[in-house]
Amino acid sequence: MHAHYWRNTEPERLPALAAALLSSGLPGLLDAVPAYGSLYVEFDERALPLETLTSWLAGWTPSSSADAGRLVDIPVCYDGEDLAAAAEFSGLSTEQVAQRHSEQTYQVRALGFVAGFPFMETTPPELQLPRRAAPRAKVPAHSLAVAGAQTGIYPVEAPGGWNLLGRTLQAAYDPHREPPFLVQPGDRVRFVAQPAGAPLLPPVQPLDLLPEHPQWPALQVGQPGALSLVMDRGRFRAGRFGLVRSGPLDPEAAALANDLLGNRPDAPLLELHLRGPELEALRACSLAVTGLGLTALVNGQPQPPYSAFTVQPGQRVSFRPSGRGRVTYLALQGGLETGTFMGSASTDLKGGLGRPLRRGQLLGSAQPAAPLRCKRQFLPWWVRRMEAAQEPLQLRLLPAAAGEATESALLGQVYRIRDLDRMGARLDGPTVPGGEITSEGSPVGTVQLPPGGQPIILLNDKGTLGGYRRGGRVHPDDLPRLVQSLPGREVRFVADGIF
Repeated sequence: MHAHYWRNTEPERLPALAAALLSSGLPGLLDAVPAYGSLYVEFDERALPLETLTSWLAGWTPSSSADAGRLVDIPVCYDGEDLAAAAEFSGLSTEQVAQRHSEQTYQVRALGFVAGFPFMETTPPELQLPRRAAPRAKVPAHSLAVAGAQTGIYPVEAPGGWNLLGRTLQAAYDPHREPPFLVQPGDRVRFVAQPAGAPLLPPVQPLDLLPEHPQWPALQVGQPGALSLVMDRGRFRAGRFGLVRSGPLDPEAAALANDLLGNRPDAPLLELHLRGPELEALRACSLAVTGLGLTALVNGQPQPPYSAFTVQPGQRVSFRPSGRGRVTYLALQGGLETGTFMGSASTDLKGGLGRPLRRGQLLGSAQPAAPLRCKRQFLPWWVRRMEAAQEPLQLRLLPAAAGEATESALLGQVYRIRDLDRMGARLDGPTVPGGEITSEGSPVGTVQLPPGGQPIILLNDKGTLGGYRRGGRVHPDDLPRLVQSLPGREVRFVADGIF
């Protein structure tokens, strides 16, 4: 995977450019995400050489209709917690704040942060409050907010430091609705003030992707485990809507689980964290378990790591922590039967796509029962060297995108993993120059450098837009070992080609 930033002196044209690029039919194009002053493009250089991509971008000619976007009216009740603070800041009354904010027409520059969150410009100068010094832990869904020159809508409950002026009476994002996104980059928005006391809009409900009654049930969930999520390859070509890539943290282990059963490499399977589920077999079926976090047990008997095995009706599959890693994959022969959203079955908890497993849930295969077959056990080379899990992990540092340089101050430094989740790995160690930049997209594996100077390695559920300096990108082949590492492990950044 490669990344490229196309910067344009006419940023209002970037949304139309992204839409045209995604519909161009160019092979190997993975995503195109417009931001304030750049278009982030992710592509497979084996199928799409950089020269071909840049030539297409340079030759694109917009049409007048492509730049205009739609004009969308959104009803708003101006009764937010920070309305009085906005009045004090501006010297206006609260009624005048509502009037001044709603008489402006806003341009949607990008969707990001969470699914469907629109970054809009330009807030009237007298209402350009700075971000709150202490962000709220939870901002209610549908909140209308301002920060500097930007206006935005929180589609779902999320932490945030913007100032709350009110709430919309129409959902900015609802995966049950067609279309799911109320506005898109390039659209223009007018807010229509509504009388005080309008009923609250209910939160958006998650979209279930696992069927309640699978066609070929195979397993029933007894205990769901700490965090058990359905994953396939991930959700590509959807970053412009603020949807995370999702997909398996350890794609190598996930692909191996499917390969052991003869499934296609991206067949839906389960990603297990911390404490695995307890499952009962409803029929004879073949399963495969890969990854380092958990050991699988059938009726209490441990199964070899990175292996496939059969279970009979009534047998129980459970898991216990191995102490050697953090992520495990469980595949079912034929692949899990699931629905999809924008071409993927992967769970996106922030975007309300799918849920963790629940007690009593039925899991079925996407294909009818086939003759039971399991390939031999297969361990990647670095899993066979189990002692390496205790050694400092060397991470090769690449430029984050074509034309960028890596942060030399990172090279050779030793850090420790403070914590790691699906959003990122936060490191403790020597500080490096950090700071803010204009928000734009970044690839998975990007080493983000906040103002405090402690690096964060962005992982699959990172936001689609980021506003911190980039120090480079971890080589994709090194990410599986990173995501299997436990807190406290030492990591060291090295130049690509050192080993």
